[in-house]
Amino acid sequence: GLLLLSAALGMMAATRCPAPCVCDNLRAYVLCLNGSLMAIPDTIPERTKKLDLRGNSFMVIPAGAFLATPYLTHLDLQRCKVERLEEGAFRGLGRLVYLNLASNGIVILYQESLDGLSSLQQLILEGNRIEEIQPGAFGHLGSLTVLDLRANSLVYLPDMVFQGLQVLRWLRLSHNALHVLGSEAFAALPALRRLSLDHNELQMLPGEALARLEGATRLDLGHNPITYVAEEALAMASLRHLFLDHASLQDVAPDAFARSPQLRVLDLSENQLQGLPPLAGAGGLARVSLDGNPLLCSCLLRPFHKWLARARVQAEGACAAPPALRGRSLDSLKPPEMRCSRLRPPPRPTTLPEQPRAAGSRQCPRGCVCSPDFHHGSCENRDLREIPRDFPGDTRLLDLRQNPFRTVPPDAFPGLKELVSLHLQSCSITVLHPGALRGLESLVYLYLTDNHLSTLVAAAFEGAPQLAYLDLDHNAFTRVPAGAFRLLPNLISLHLQHNAIGELAEGDLAGARGLRWLYLAGNAIRHIAPDALAPTKMLEKLQLEGNHLSEVPTAALQGLPALSELKLSQNPIKHMGHSVFLPVASSLQHLYLDNMGLERISPHAFTGLGPKIRSLYLESNKMSNIPDMSNFTGLEILNLQDVPFHCDCQLLPLHRWINKLNLRVGATCGSPAEARGLKVKLSTTFLTCPGWSRGEAGETNPNKTKAASKPSKKKRSRKSPARGFSKSRA
Repeated sequence: GLLLLSAALGMMAATRCPAPCVCDNLRAYVLCLNGSLMAIPDTIPERTKKLDLRGNSFMVIPAGAFLATPYLTHLDLQRCKVERLEEGAFRGLGRLVYLNLASNGIVILYQESLDGLSSLQQLILEGNRIEEIQPGAFGHLGSLTVLDLRANSLVYLPDMVFQGLQVLRWLRLSHNALHVLGSEAFAALPALRRLSLDHNELQMLPGEALARLEGATRLDLGHNPITYVAEEALAMASLRHLFLDHASLQDVAPDAFARSPQLRVLDLSENQLQGLPPLAGAGGLARVSLDGNPLLCSCLLRPFHKWLARARVQAEGACAAPPALRGRSLDSLKPPEMRCSRLRPPPRPTTLPEQPRAAGSRQCPRGCVCSPDFHHGSCENRDLREIPRDFPGDTRLLDLRQNPFRTVPPDAFPGLKELVSLHLQSCSITVLHPGALRGLESLVYLYLTDNHLSTLVAAAFEGAPQLAYLDLDHNAFTRVPAGAFRLLPNLISLHLQHNAIGELAEGDLAGARGLRWLYLAGNAIRHIAPDALAPTKMLEKLQLEGNHLSEVPTAALQGLPALSELKLSQNPIKHMGHSVFLPVASSLQHLYLDNMGLERISPHAFTGLGPKIRSLYLESNKMSNIPDMSNFTGLEILNLQDVPFHCDCQLLPLHRWINKLNLRVGATCGSPAEARGLKVKLSTTFLTCPGWSRGEAGETNPNKTKAASKPSKKKRSRKSPARGFSKSRA
């Protein structure tokens, strides 16, 4: 036990120790364990440094709850039934280094919930019910090195959600339900070394999001239903240890890891791999674990086996077939033993005629493969005319691609309460009947890409209220199916790309109030009604590239306070008038205006935009000048390639500004004739301009530039190469 207070420690302190607590003033330590406290006691000695309040019943931590104890360095609030942290709950705790809020009932982290914790190094939020992290929630935690968000209810990570965590080294996101990651979700974590994403619902490697983590050395993606690692899927410059164990891998592309040159250890144990190709480009690899995979040690495995020896990679794993080699370790095999008895290679794992797992104890429809270990069912490409039934009740992923079903009848998926992901791509589907998805109460992903749907009724989604990700790309829609999303309050991402939609009308998106990402590229949209997007107040991404818009749909952008990415590329917008982006100016970060044939941008077109903008794409247009962007101080990517700038004295401000930017922008002169093809940054046309000073000579003198730009080049290369810039020079 702790020392009891003695009179020598002062009567003053003794009188201030709250009733159910034990105060050790010598060590400035107060324990109030497993009591019945309903509120933070207000008589805790002011100089307390460690306060342990585990096992009480606070429900809410109100604003300023700890203002009376400003010297706290450690605060433990585990198992305190906390459901809400009010904004400013921890204000005044500028010395706190450790905060433990594990095993509570917190659902949302508000923007100001963690304000005032400028010295905090460890934040433990494990075992709460966190579903939502509001942007900026971690904005004031500049000293945090470990953030533990394990075992929460996160389904989705928005862009820049971890902004402010400049020195964070380990981010723990295991045991959530993550299946959608914003491409910039990890963009603000320059010091991160270790990321734990195991035990989630990721179905593919979130390559774009992970590419932002240039310094991370260890990544854990085990226990996710990832079936395939695609070409160059992982571009992580410093990654050394990658864990992809207990996933559902059936295939890995030969150059999957070619853009992660530091990779040393690759754990692929307990998957469904029958073999691997030689892993080109993973030159530093020292060890690959394939334990627990159904390896087929036939002639097909020879190239991989040969590569192991040549690249001196240690491999762990044993043959499952053919029978003669069953149980033999990979490193004991000799090439002549790996024979093919047939001339044809064996079928893909998903189309094996029988698999021991499908047999006996569990039901599985005829011609399909059910994998109880992974809760997967697959009947891909079996020429089935009707949707099969009788899958195991705990199936979570069901792959029915490439079967000519034509329709999805009512109650097509009985008994699949745990199904999370349903693949119906390329099934010639023309109609989804009312009640088609009834009973799929856990369904999050629905892929209906590449079918013949032209209309949808709301009742088709009845009984699937958790649906968050709906993919309707490459169908036959000529308009957005109005009101079809009324029963989908959790819809986050809607894909309607490459249909034949001609306009966005008022009411089309009624009910889609939680929508964050809307993809409408490759349609024929000419007009967007002013109120068409009104229901989607939480929209973050709007992709409209490759449509027929002739002007920026400014009126429709009203009422989208969270919009951070807008793509208008490849629309025939020739002129851009005043203040066209004003409605979204306070939130917009990424703006795509490339390949539009844009001829003129009004000097005030970008009114309201400024430091928030992080990337701006203007390449391949026809204008000869652009507006003043000197207040765009947050730019990380600016692409001005293939724009015919008129390099006269009117362009001097742009020339000066580009010279100050530490970015490759690719701007070249299109006229006058003597300057054509020269870089705007280096053009000597500006030497004769009034207001040009001798101090700029070094910047514009081409001979000096090489030396001058050397140091900045190093800095630049740390940025992830922007689209279209990898080959250009400043």
